[in-house]
Amino acid sequence: MKILFLTILLTFNVSAAEIVWGLDKSHSIIKFDIDHLVVSEVSGKFDDVKSDIKSDKLDFTDAIFNIVLETKSINTNDSKRDEHLRSSEFFDAEKFPQIMFVGKKFEKLKNGKYKIYGILDMHGVKKEVVFNGIFGGIIKDPWGGIRAGLKFQGEVDRYDYGLKYNSVLEAGGLAIGQKVRIAGNLELIKVVTSKGLH
Repeated sequence: MKILFLTILLTFNVSAAEIVWGLDKSHSIIKFDIDHLVVSEVSGKFDDVKSDIKSDKLDFTDAIFNIVLETKSINTNDSKRDEHLRSSEFFDAEKFPQIMFVGKKFEKLKNGKYKIYGILDMHGVKKEVVFNGIFGGIIKDPWGGIRAGLKFQGEVDRYDYGLKYNSVLEAGGLAIGQKVRIAGNLELIKVVTSKGLH
């Protein structure tokens, strides 16, 4: 079902772009922050990230893309907490092994800023989301390749996705925040066009 859903969305604008952009994982990260014990926050990231991005235009306004995070790769720098996050009380990684974002529209604003519209599929729930984006442009790298840079950030309500685990503090308030702040920094490498041109 998930594969069919992605195929429909990606096929919708398949004629819009032919150039494929691969993800440079060593220079890319998708991370998150969430409030903890009211007074602080916990940060984490996903170590296993994949992307499928196509765009021909220099400003990426024709971009069609999806990003896939492997749920088991969640990393908050605490192995015990990470195991809890993979359990059925949170992400239930065995049942829902992937978190997917499918981009539907890449809207250019001013000064390199964008709005990124799409569908976030997490924990068996699909919802429309909007992220703020900054497009760094396209350059030729020192090794003869072509690269592009994209940053994005936004906030989602984890309760909307059925991720409602929490506990009440003795002094009042919840141990874990409801809103999750998401940020990504992607460095992309021009791979090939559908016509076989580098």
